[in-house]
Amino acid sequence: MLGRLFSTGLGAVLPFVASASWAADCAPGRVDLRGSWGQIGFSVEIADDEQERAQGLMFRESLPRGAGMLFVYEHPQTAAFWMKNTLIPLDIIFLDENGLVTTVHENAVPGDLTPIPGGDHVFAVLEINGGLARRYGISAGTQMRHEIFSRTAAVWPC
Repeated sequence: MLGRLFSTGLGAVLPFVASASWAADCAPGRVDLRGSWGQIGFSVEIADDEQERAQGLMFRESLPRGAGMLFVYEHPQTAAFWMKNTLIPLDIIFLDENGLVTTVHENAVPGDLTPIPGGDHVFAVLEINGGLARRYGISAGTQMRHEIFSRTAAVWPC
């Protein structure tokens, strides 16, 4: 890890479509995403300190169905991920402090040390199984709901 520039981890999530009652409340272990394509939810582990972000989901050979990781920073910053010690392909979704997706990197290659830049104002990063962002339409402009965005002008408040 080079300072705060690189974070590592591997996350695999299989999404499920949110029902109206399920999506009504925010929960620490879940994120909801929505766009013109609809709405989807993911179960997540939270990595919100430097040690947890550095460890991420490294060395895990698999994750249970519907599991993933949400990396959270103390404040928006420049961030890039790499795939060192990652064993599965990932879609890496970068978000600003309001819960707006700014960048999506699809199918990051396991083990690749090439930096994957997320931009200059990254507040959170969601890792999901490679290919799911395209499959579900997750792209720049998609909105995320989670309690971490409640201290700002969230685009989709809890």
